[in-house]
Amino acid sequence: MKNFVKVMKALSDPNRLRILKMLEVRPLCVCEITSILELAISTVSKHLSILSEAGFIFGQKEKKWVNYHLNRATHRKYVREILPILERWILKDPTIIKDREKIEQIDRMIVCS
Repeated sequence: MKNFVKVMKALSDPNRLRILKMLEVRPLCVCEITSILELAISTVSKHLSILSEAGFIFGQKEKKWVNYHLNRATHRKYVREILPILERWILKDPTIIKDREKIEQIDRMIVCS
């Protein structure tokens, strides 16, 4: 039951859902996510930690950045089953649509400097 609660806790915050929906578009680094959410880096880092601990995401170092990816190949049953369903949920939410538009326009070299 502990793993199930961890997964549900990770999904219980609107900003964590926004992060998951953003990572459906492409991998992003902390500064890109911070810029889109307009939150403090420490707050975004805490959200990423909770999502990572639940098994939804993983970080991968690439040059000077750590890019966060959806963990589609996870062995965690709940996450493996929820991620494909989540991709079909809240697609028409105005906030999710705006976030996706921002991803298309964001320039890592500017927001991460």
